[in-house]
Amino acid sequence: MRPDRGRTLPRVHPSLTFGRIAGIRVSVNWSWLVVFALIAWTLASGVFPAQDPGLARATYVAMALVASGGFFACLLLHELGHAVEARRQGMEIDGITLWLFGGVAQFKGAFPSAVAELRIALAGPLVSALLGGSLVVAAATPGLGRPVGGVLAWLGYINLILLAFNMLPALPLDGGRVLRALLWRLRGDFAWATNVAATVGQGFGYLLVSLGVLLFIGQGVWSGVWLAFMGWFLLEAATAEARYGLMRSALGDLRVGDLTVREPVTVAADATLEELMEETVRAHRFTAYPVVDGGRVVGLFRLASVAEVPREDWVWTPVRECTVPFEAVPTLPEDEPLVDAVAELGPGTLGRALVLREGMVVGLLSVTDIGRLVASAGRRRRDGDGERPRRGGDDRWS
Repeated sequence: MRPDRGRTLPRVHPSLTFGRIAGIRVSVNWSWLVVFALIAWTLASGVFPAQDPGLARATYVAMALVASGGFFACLLLHELGHAVEARRQGMEIDGITLWLFGGVAQFKGAFPSAVAELRIALAGPLVSALLGGSLVVAAATPGLGRPVGGVLAWLGYINLILLAFNMLPALPLDGGRVLRALLWRLRGDFAWATNVAATVGQGFGYLLVSLGVLLFIGQGVWSGVWLAFMGWFLLEAATAEARYGLMRSALGDLRVGDLTVREPVTVAADATLEELMEETVRAHRFTAYPVVDGGRVVGLFRLASVAEVPREDWVWTPVRECTVPFEAVPTLPEDEPLVDAVAELGPGTLGRALVLREGMVVGLLSVTDIGRLVASAGRRRRDGDGERPRRGGDDRWS
């Protein structure tokens, strides 16, 4: 089957891409603007007036804006440290995104080894340590002037403070990744190491939430709210890491092609919904069908869309009117690691992707089939059965 115009779609990123550094895409999420404004306001109204009293209001505002920009530049350099080391270890970099809690370097594929993950995890903190130390030393340089020295000092100390927090042995913090790498190296079991490090991360999350609530209730300190919020984020992220560990263990080295439904049942774009329901759905009971027109795949039909059309209109409504166009359907190469494909099929997506080989559609991949594979692996792991889960799926109604 040939896709319409024979092209694949780029990955969709909810953030704004503003350029590339060393060939690595750099983006900012909308939440970054909120944090930038919050940091700038805090610095201009409280931190810098207390740190360097007697300066003009406009000077404090200028210092705050420069410091806020410098802060995120330091976060970017931290993530670039991870990304550059990951590239040295043979991993492909999807990009860097700055967002609410700092930044994240996105990698494609699994870590090649425990040693590789250890080196990648330590690369970012090493950059932060060098930045923090250098900025603190630079702030003490004679003749800089109070505004410049104040900005450099704040940037230096905030880098060192964040470095200390980031090295807590709790996933998804860098310290947690170091812990996982060491446990992985020790036992040779990535899933077990991830579970242990994620459990520690959840413990720290609960601790921060508790401390934050106590500070706010007991002393009315608003910083307690921020601390509780950070704890909640850590708790949620650690739980997600635990799920990822199970998923990676289940999917292993499987590729998209290993779970693809080959030669899926298709429907003609000009067929009516009545014909579809009576002739195709009644016989096959799938939840999605590639739509073809003249031998080309032009989109994907989801059975759920039938509910949006009144029953009396089925007899004349063509399938093409209810079809998700090819340009809006995720497409995946069949040799892509299955663990990477999960992001394309997550919440907010169609839950399915057309699988391509050299620009040609060769099948359909469903998130349902991936979920069944992961669940099956989880049951086998609990039962002590090391047999590999079956490949392939059917995406039928349950």
